[in-house]
Amino acid sequence: MFATMESMLLLDQADHLAELVLQSEPAEAYRRSYYRLKNDKNAQQLISQFTKTKDLYEDVQRFGKYHPDYRKISKEMRDIKRELDLNESVATFKKAENELQALLDEISVQVGQAVSEHIKVPTGNPFFDTGSSCGGGCGSGGSCGCKVS
Repeated sequence: MFATMESMLLLDQADHLAELVLQSEPAEAYRRSYYRLKNDKNAQQLISQFTKTKDLYEDVQRFGKYHPDYRKISKEMRDIKRELDLNESVATFKKAENELQALLDEISVQVGQAVSEHIKVPTGNPFFDTGSSCGGGCGSGGSCGCKVS
């Protein structure tokens, strides 16, 4: 691809948009909550415990209810997940992460719509996804059950 004035201008505008996103309140809230989460000893301990339990849970899931520890590990998994979700640092981080993702999804939709109304932007958010049963461009050629037009 040859560098044209138009493509250079487009790259400059993309860099400017990226800077605006980085300076936005959702991005700042995300960075603050990430720092807080990484420095919260209790949250890190819960995450570590969750990871270990998740590995056991995935092993148990291969055999399902026929595994001898199925109920015990399933209950442990639910308990540690609940405890992790109720941790203030984790909850704050997840909220900030979702807000930043919503901003990025909105930008993606607006850029896509500026090009064409028919552009499918896979946001993963049903609020933004319209037009097909799978919601946004699945890229699977209809194997997910959506209709390819």
